[in-house]
Amino acid sequence: MTGWGRSMHPVRRLVWVTLSSLLVLALGVAWDNWGDLIGPPADTGSPTGQTSEAQIGQGRYLALAGNCMACHTARGGVPWAGGRRIDTPFGGVYSSNLTPDPATGLGRWNAHDFWQALHRGRSKDGRLLAPAFPYNHTSVITRADSDAIFAWLQTLPPVAQAQPPHTLSWPVGTQPALAIWRSLFFEPAPFRPDPARSAEWNRGAYLVQGLGHCAACHSPRNALGASGAVTDLSGGLMPVVNWYAPNLTRDAESGLASTPLPEIVRLLRTGASATAQTSGPMGEVVQHSLQHLQDSDVQAMAVYLQSRAQNTPPAAPAPTPAARVSLPVSTQGAKVYERQCLQCHGEQGEGMQTRSGEVAYPALAGNRAVLLNDPTNLVQLVLYGGYGPATAGHPRPFGMPPAVLELDDRDIAAVLTHLRTQWGHQAGEVTPLQVHRIRAAQGR
Repeated sequence: MTGWGRSMHPVRRLVWVTLSSLLVLALGVAWDNWGDLIGPPADTGSPTGQTSEAQIGQGRYLALAGNCMACHTARGGVPWAGGRRIDTPFGGVYSSNLTPDPATGLGRWNAHDFWQALHRGRSKDGRLLAPAFPYNHTSVITRADSDAIFAWLQTLPPVAQAQPPHTLSWPVGTQPALAIWRSLFFEPAPFRPDPARSAEWNRGAYLVQGLGHCAACHSPRNALGASGAVTDLSGGLMPVVNWYAPNLTRDAESGLASTPLPEIVRLLRTGASATAQTSGPMGEVVQHSLQHLQDSDVQAMAVYLQSRAQNTPPAAPAPTPAARVSLPVSTQGAKVYERQCLQCHGEQGEGMQTRSGEVAYPALAGNRAVLLNDPTNLVQLVLYGGYGPATAGHPRPFGMPPAVLELDDRDIAAVLTHLRTQWGHQAGEVTPLQVHRIRAAQGR
């Protein structure tokens, strides 16, 4: 008598194998996302529920370091009560209420529930969270730091404000789709110090990879919205917001390898240094987070970032043929520059300094931001202006007015091409189509 499998009809066997494979896959995905729930109850934090003032103070500081309020506060809303819409290529995600309101916030959570959200990207009720919450980075955070943040959040005034439902395209926001996405692209990554490195370097790595979540912007994203590893700082275009986050390991883009360490610290803390200024999303990070950090932590981040840049082999120089720009574009670009830019940035792109020697308007000649292969940031700055963050170390930053209503796409493309092909520059031409795409994406 033959075995049951051998006697099965070939079509039925194919169906059986397919269904069995799908079942195994489904069980694997379920185990990836909820398998840790099988077993003895986990530690829920302090058995007495008591917290010290030192722990609460540390929690407040860590929440600042993570810039958590930026996402968990709606524009014009109550701080930490959530409700801010975060746009993604797949629709909108609304941030959650972190105040201790029992019905709509964290009032019924304990320290372990909060740790699970940070470490596993899973809510108290087992629901998987959308990856707009960067839990690949928050999984780096230690349990002690997680408990401190939770202890501080519990001291906030409770605010009754329900989280609006996400508006993600089907099936992206469904739990099965999130589970499959997480099995492909997410695994908790607790921080592991490098014993060959100094304590300062490891502290910087912990902050950059975890609370700082730098790779959330400074790494490329694939078609499914997944960014690189928490250590991936190779740069990429930030979707929806349309800013290019430079490659922090490549000196030609970031300057981190060749810039003196004190100037990197100064840039992170104040938003401006002798040779660079922050704007756009990075300006917001300096404004709301980095300027409030302890000197030792900013120094540690700078040490780690510079080390990464200095230890990355330089890319082979690509051939840079002389840029070929038509005479009409060249003439138009020069005219726009003379009319709009020369007064502040100088006839030779030399920029302007204040009487005290601070940078007022940055030099454009030799400027890394001007020479990036991707001109997105230049287009953004001309369209919508560029204003650095006002910080204690740089309280009155100079700014650039927006030209979105004054210059058309051809004017902007021509003047940016002028910048990228003058003063020895040999960067690529900017086209009106590139400008139009960014203008259209911003809904203008």
